[in-house]
Amino acid sequence: MCPLLTGALMGYLDKLNDRQRQAVEFGAGPLLVIAGAGSGKTNTLAHRVAHLLVGGADPRRILLMTFSRRAASELTRRVERITTQAMGAGYAAEALTWAGTFHGIGARILREHALQIGLNPDFSIHDREDSADLMNLCRHGLGFSKTEARFPAKGTCLAIYSRTVNSGEALAEVLRRHFPWCAQWEAALKQLFANYVTAKQAQNVLDYDDLLLAWAQVMEEPAFAAHIGAMWDHVLIDEYQDTNRLQARILLALKPDGRGLTVVGDDAQSIYAFRAATVRNILDFPAAFTPPAGVVTLDRNYRSTQPILAAANAVIGLARERFTKNLWTDRPSAEKPRLVTLANETDQARYIVDQVLANRETGMRLTQQAVLFRTSSHSGQLEVELTRRNVPFVKFGGLKFLDSAHVKDLLAVLRFAQNPRDRVAGFRVLQLVPGVGPGTAGKVLDAVASAPDPMQALADLPAPPRATGWADLVAALAPCGWPQAIGRARGWYDPQLDRIHEDAEYRRADLLQLEQIAMGYPSRERFLTDLTLDPPDATSGQAGVALKDEDYLILSTIHSAKGQEWKSVFVLNVIDGCIPSDLGVGQTAEIEEERRLLYVAMTRAKDQLTLGVPLKFYVTQQTRQGDRHLYAARSRFIPRDLLEQFEVIHWSPPIFTSATQPAPPPIDIGARMRGMWQ
Repeated sequence: MCPLLTGALMGYLDKLNDRQRQAVEFGAGPLLVIAGAGSGKTNTLAHRVAHLLVGGADPRRILLMTFSRRAASELTRRVERITTQAMGAGYAAEALTWAGTFHGIGARILREHALQIGLNPDFSIHDREDSADLMNLCRHGLGFSKTEARFPAKGTCLAIYSRTVNSGEALAEVLRRHFPWCAQWEAALKQLFANYVTAKQAQNVLDYDDLLLAWAQVMEEPAFAAHIGAMWDHVLIDEYQDTNRLQARILLALKPDGRGLTVVGDDAQSIYAFRAATVRNILDFPAAFTPPAGVVTLDRNYRSTQPILAAANAVIGLARERFTKNLWTDRPSAEKPRLVTLANETDQARYIVDQVLANRETGMRLTQQAVLFRTSSHSGQLEVELTRRNVPFVKFGGLKFLDSAHVKDLLAVLRFAQNPRDRVAGFRVLQLVPGVGPGTAGKVLDAVASAPDPMQALADLPAPPRATGWADLVAALAPCGWPQAIGRARGWYDPQLDRIHEDAEYRRADLLQLEQIAMGYPSRERFLTDLTLDPPDATSGQAGVALKDEDYLILSTIHSAKGQEWKSVFVLNVIDGCIPSDLGVGQTAEIEEERRLLYVAMTRAKDQLTLGVPLKFYVTQQTRQGDRHLYAARSRFIPRDLLEQFEVIHWSPPIFTSATQPAPPPIDIGARMRGMWQ
């Protein structure tokens, strides 16, 4: 950077606090930024990238990896804005050409080097459902669906396979720790997984896990690792606490000496072990290099009041191992978080709805309030109460866009047209044709798979005897440009909607939206890759979120709430058996993750925080004892000596006597209902 410009340019860092600025201006690395909840992590990371660009770094030689495409886009926009501010209005910022998710970058690396590593560049990428379907085909082919003892279902098989790949653990260890009821099938599962891999390779497809596995295996070859690592001078990773061992292997192979490497995250918010993420990656990061990586801690919180932070600090302060930090803020408040003891879940629901509506009367919109819970099923009583009192709400965790059958159908048409050897896509598409069943579809796919030009073979095949509109399908699959291909595919599928679905109009709106999304992509390959790896949310009311009101309460699992914030947050069932979950109290590592879950929930609150403690909790589907009520205790994560951090409330519903609430006259509702038909 030119010394004469330095003073003028550095003004773009003036709004950063001292710790943020230290992280932004840190040297070549390796660097670990421990970014506490609400500490301006995204802003700091964006400024660090912009600072590199202002200093002369080539944007084409910067790799920025996040955990969603949306986050990557937001970071890129911020970087461009900050860089323009620093360099002046006349500066035209070059785009970051390597910004995306781990899986998206992996797909790009594998496709660009496909011929050198034994892959066909036209490979398809299966999503989870497609992968489960292919796993099921292999399962049936081996005869495991007819075993005397029930063999694990396709979804379980895929979950075992995925965890084994991503955790780097042996299959026997994965079964022992996470799927003990499947341990007897270890040898059969090995055989199944070998067949599954063979089937993928024969059909020229990769699944979601392959994008990391193949990339990591490529990086085990020193020449390839050096070649790929040399593509970037700077590598920056967001949410590093959510990475698995496979991702850590890739990262350390990219920059083994740590030069140019920056990772950002918060060990206290590592809550995705069920996806094989491990908090060890961030805890062990500094010691992975010689000398150890630099560590900068961002502990100033811009979200919550000081009493909320004091309570959250106290909860996480009891963790067995962590990077020490205590969040602080300049937002004082006289209102402590509330710890509310109630008789049961019904009272808890009534209390929360009362408080939500009271907040609304003071001007706090419903969308500024959220109710969080450990598991989706925990909100049942609350949903009943909200419905009874006509309070609109949205529950996060419903169907995603790509989970809808009609969207998956159309994408299968595009995938099959791109790769006619994709048996899962082909099986789905062919059975959309009236008169074509599983047997006929299988025969067609067998004929296509054995041909040197599968698409031509499909075109040359005679129409199956009972098939209606076979020629229309063949025409829809014929090669054409992009985005004309999706228009042609939608045109073929549109008549099928009315035949297959009663709510065709809702689904038709989704497909129009899908086509609009496709218009923004340069190719079918890029469109299918991005949509598979990071799908958008549902668009129609039938797909899980019906926004019929302009204001609505947010209901969310804690996992889905990470990264969000609301003025008022209510946390359900802060009791042993729920937080920590009765399924997560085996090993110390599992208990510590449950503690972090509560911490994440508490740090979503800006102004008000309420923790519900029902003394009686209804438990369903217990293996031995059936459905039953449990008499619960306050979560072990809030021991007696932490109670001073809370306003402790014992709440019971108001009692209405006959004097204040006279009994209604008796009615014969049965007679009234019968009278409707007399």
